[in-house]
Amino acid sequence: MESIWTKTCSIPHRKPLQNDLETEVAVIGAGMAGILIAYLLQKAGKNVIVLDADRIASGQTKNTTAKITSQHDLIYANLIETFGTEKARQYAMANETAIEMYRNLIKNENIDCDFEETSAYIYAKDKNKLQAEVDAAVSLGLPASLTEQIPLPFENVYAVRFNNQAQFHPLKFIKHLSDNLEIYEKTPVLSVEEHLLKTPKATVTAEHIVFATHYPFINFPGLYFMRLHQDRSYVLALENAVPSDGMYLGNGEIIYSFRKYKNYLLFGGEGHRTGENKNGGRYDNLRNKAKELFPNAKEIAHWSAQDCIPADGIPYIGQYASAKPYWYVATGFQKWGMTSSMVSAMIIRDMICGKKNPYADVFDPQRFSMDAVEGIACEMKEATKTYIKRFFKLPEETASELPAGHGGIIEINGEKTGVYKDENGEIHTVDIRCPHLGCQLDWNPDEKSWDCPCHGSRFDFRGNLINNPAQINITIKKNEKSPRP
Repeated sequence: MESIWTKTCSIPHRKPLQNDLETEVAVIGAGMAGILIAYLLQKAGKNVIVLDADRIASGQTKNTTAKITSQHDLIYANLIETFGTEKARQYAMANETAIEMYRNLIKNENIDCDFEETSAYIYAKDKNKLQAEVDAAVSLGLPASLTEQIPLPFENVYAVRFNNQAQFHPLKFIKHLSDNLEIYEKTPVLSVEEHLLKTPKATVTAEHIVFATHYPFINFPGLYFMRLHQDRSYVLALENAVPSDGMYLGNGEIIYSFRKYKNYLLFGGEGHRTGENKNGGRYDNLRNKAKELFPNAKEIAHWSAQDCIPADGIPYIGQYASAKPYWYVATGFQKWGMTSSMVSAMIIRDMICGKKNPYADVFDPQRFSMDAVEGIACEMKEATKTYIKRFFKLPEETASELPAGHGGIIEINGEKTGVYKDENGEIHTVDIRCPHLGCQLDWNPDEKSWDCPCHGSRFDFRGNLINNPAQINITIKKNEKSPRP
């Protein structure tokens, strides 16, 4: 699966780290957040290096729908109720400032990245709920209004409209920004101890360390595994299905996402918690809906994205943990990674430079709220349920019952084993314990992967790591008594 972005932009390779280095700031992760953090810090006069386990923008950045907006679903009425007006305004203005930062940066650097000013819409049938969101957003200084005129093929829907938002090509943008940064690809960080980062062939000593790895892989301190889970969503790029300008996301009964890129429509939906896709059919569902809504459309690409969901609905941006004042984190962007990446860059730049950022408090990773407590309790319940399932839930099928091209968990020699039977009938067996914290992996038939419902780690059918927080592959089981079809 290749996104429309990777089909239309390639970024030159960088060499892996071979020799020990010392630097002021080490940024782990070369996605949008990591590159922006490194870029702003370098502009502030800091010596910065970036390390990535794979390639620049090879993680979630290449799979975004690339909406640059402060409209993050229907959130502002709830933010005011939960955190108060002042912190809700901090959140709103941080993201509005992020939009302006993109606008100015692209203009000043003359970046050719298909940047386009447009409006963002949340559409639904519940007019009263939308009006309440408009009232909350306007009270915080956001450019919100209620409209009944939206060019979507649904009846009786209204929308919250935010003016002066934007969209762009994320890889063209990041390609330009990364040109003058010191970046080492294929350089996974194996461990971090105080100021020392260990990679396969060398070490890095840094005064400040930034974790911009999508999901933090250091469990203690920080306890982010108790405060985050991951969701997956799916996207089709369609020809002959372009709506009018604007970015659209449904709420309530209709939850599809729409945005235009040149002559294509990016049509998304079918979201679910990572690891909870036993029956599959997500792409087929999207295709069937696309055929219903846009009969003449033609699919030219499809892909999926993964998003970290924080316990209380606000990203964690700032100090990693109070015990490590020289570690910083940027995570939990939900489905709004573009503005959240820029907000992260602004806040972490200011913290490292010793400046007070006006928006930092609401994103503080050490914050406390009842919503967070409830969210943590929910995450622990899900993790416990999945962990216990590994020991007490019996497999439901045998390898001989698996059709070609399918996977499942079976019992081999008294042990649960993950089995995938490829199109040629060859059996691939793996350990179904996630190496992160031991939860039971589940088969994802849409993407032929083993996914962790606890924290969102993913592996291909051969056991190779796809998504963190796990850092290593899962074990391939080789057993002479393994079943054959």
